[in-house]
Amino acid sequence: MITAHRKQFPTEVMCRELGVAPSGYYQWVKCPLSARAVEDARLLRLIRASFTASQGVYGAPRVFLDLREAGETCSKHRVARLMRENGLRALHGYRTRRWEVGKPAVLTPHVLPRQFSPTKPNAA
Repeated sequence: MITAHRKQFPTEVMCRELGVAPSGYYQWVKCPLSARAVEDARLLRLIRASFTASQGVYGAPRVFLDLREAGETCSKHRVARLMRENGLRALHGYRTRRWEVGKPAVLTPHVLPRQFSPTKPNAA
């Protein structure tokens, strides 16, 4: 954000408004990405490829197995962290009903004699 608006506003003013120390901003601009961040970005591209190839069905354990088959070495917890941080969530599948719920075609008539007026309590 600061880099995008450097021509319009002074860097020190933008840093002060955003609550960032100017020295911290300049150090952040000067230093390259860490080795872990570079490796995470490369691994994330592979994770996204595996995730989209499965049409969003695979979660972290299956994506981890896909990467392992491809020859990548990483832990399943790292795959899970990268998927979680980037909003990649697997779809949950549900079984479909194997029967149809409906009304019976023919209702049977009540042919049993019923007596709803007992002569004494607890007698049917």
